[in-house]
Amino acid sequence: MTGTAQKVWFITGASRGFGLLTAQQALARGDYVVATARDPHSVTAALGEHAHLLALRLDVKLEAQAITAAQQAVARFGRIDVLVNNAGYGLLGAVEEASAEEVRALYETNVFGLLNVTRAVLPVMRRQGSGHVINISSVGGYSAYAGWGAYASTKFAVEGLSEALAMELAPLGIDVTVVEPGFFRTDFLDASSLISTRDRIDDYAATVGAMREFAAGVNHQQPGDPARLAVALLQLADSAKPPVRLQLGSDTVERVRAKNLFVETEMAQWLDLAVSTDFAPQQKAA
Repeated sequence: MTGTAQKVWFITGASRGFGLLTAQQALARGDYVVATARDPHSVTAALGEHAHLLALRLDVKLEAQAITAAQQAVARFGRIDVLVNNAGYGLLGAVEEASAEEVRALYETNVFGLLNVTRAVLPVMRRQGSGHVINISSVGGYSAYAGWGAYASTKFAVEGLSEALAMELAPLGIDVTVVEPGFFRTDFLDASSLISTRDRIDDYAATVGAMREFAAGVNHQQPGDPARLAVALLQLADSAKPPVRLQLGSDTVERVRAKNLFVETEMAQWLDLAVSTDFAPQQKAA
């Protein structure tokens, strides 16, 4: 592998959605792909047998499996150039409706699972002195929506982790990008990727109830093209100077711009109070 233009990808949640499409695009151009899923047979069923493909069992909640998968990847292909932390799922419901059990399970996959895999792969990239970590967040990881509070909080965590990682890893030759997709026409809003809270509180009917209706109505009608997102991820991986954040989808761009304007406007309105809490400057003696 050393000295070639081909990349070795390590992709979680690669049996469907963004993970599967990215694996397909990478294989089609001659790259090497370690495609992981809880059931590796679902990967080979979707991608077929391929000399450049290594399908591995990986439940991201199990750190030992992540370490083993990283070792198997290096044993097969010699290196890992791009890590795509894609595995995750959604939880739809008001913050108050989300039980401790539901939120804990969500974090186990979306946050702690991402950390497990990242910790397993980073020693490989540090030895190489190169690599690119791509963490799949969401437009909800930058700007929350009613009904998506618990889910958004996991993606806010991914954003913070990614920002810090980018600072820590840049001197070591490793890039980090957090990707913020908007609404894409995947199975994310299906029961296979989205869980609704068991509890429903009538007082949230106008906000969270409306969001549930919207999510059901927009399913498989979303504006984003998943195949184009996969192509964009390959372009991102090929960039000599990748961004720390990449917004994908016109809806994400619009939402991010709106939030930035809102934050700036609100901060300006409260600026006097915001800066009033510093220690008062000491008076110089006459």
